[in-house]
Amino acid sequence: MSSQDCLKDVALTTLDGRQTTLGDLAPGAALVVNVASECGLTPQYSALEKLAQQYRESGLTVIGVPCNQFMGQEPGTAEEIQTFCSTTYGVTFPLLAKTDVNGADRHPLYAELTKTPDAGGEAGDIQWNFEKFLLSADGTVVNRFRPRTEPDAPEVIAAIEKVLS
Repeated sequence: MSSQDCLKDVALTTLDGRQTTLGDLAPGAALVVNVASECGLTPQYSALEKLAQQYRESGLTVIGVPCNQFMGQEPGTAEEIQTFCSTTYGVTFPLLAKTDVNGADRHPLYAELTKTPDAGGEAGDIQWNFEKFLLSADGTVVNRFRPRTEPDAPEVIAAIEKVLS
């Protein structure tokens, strides 16, 4: 991929098996988060859903990317993941098919996202579940937040509001 503006053209598969692109899923800004159902950070789903509801009208789409690469913490089938997310956390934002975010089979979306450094200047592999990437409407990655940064942390809210203004 030659430039980040091509991110909106990256082919994706939704949790229910539909083929789409990042641009179709998120015509405006996007918060892309690798998620897992059996992680200590799984309660972040609540704050992610709150962000999705709060900023949807302003043009933000939260996108959950289930990943089983971190101690097998997303072992479920697509149906199990969907049921868990909707019944436990009321998730209404789009979820992708289970995806590799690191390693040889890393999805092309993550091959691009992981080039972006965090606030400390560190790029590279996803550290754990619930790492967050904020993309502007044109597909440019504007922020990277590490897993322990809560979705509703002041710096995340400020970044979202800036990208939507």
